[in-house]
Amino acid sequence: MHTARNVAIILLLALGVAFVPGGGNVAEAVFTAMVLGFLTGISWMLYTLGRRERLTLDTLNDGRRAILFGALGMIALLIAGTDELFSSGPGTLAWIVLLGASVMAIWQVWREANAY
Repeated sequence: MHTARNVAIILLLALGVAFVPGGGNVAEAVFTAMVLGFLTGISWMLYTLGRRERLTLDTLNDGRRAILFGALGMIALLIAGTDELFSSGPGTLAWIVLLGASVMAIWQVWREANAY
């Protein structure tokens, strides 16, 4: 019974998007609000993590700190340019490669910072 109710809710929402004038705009606004909420949550997590790990960040040498912040900046730019990069095959490949390189750089700095 729960499945039928959930399917009915989804169909009702789809009908609203498909047949109500301006329904697509409302759906786009809701999606944009959800993305902004998600990015706000990520930003808050990074802020609190940075405050909690302040001593670790301060004890990194300048080169490692530059790699860490450069990788975080690259991820922010990749998020901002997702639409442009995903519009072509080479752009999608570049997005994946740059994201992987950024994640690997962050992991490498974290691993070296926590080595005992």
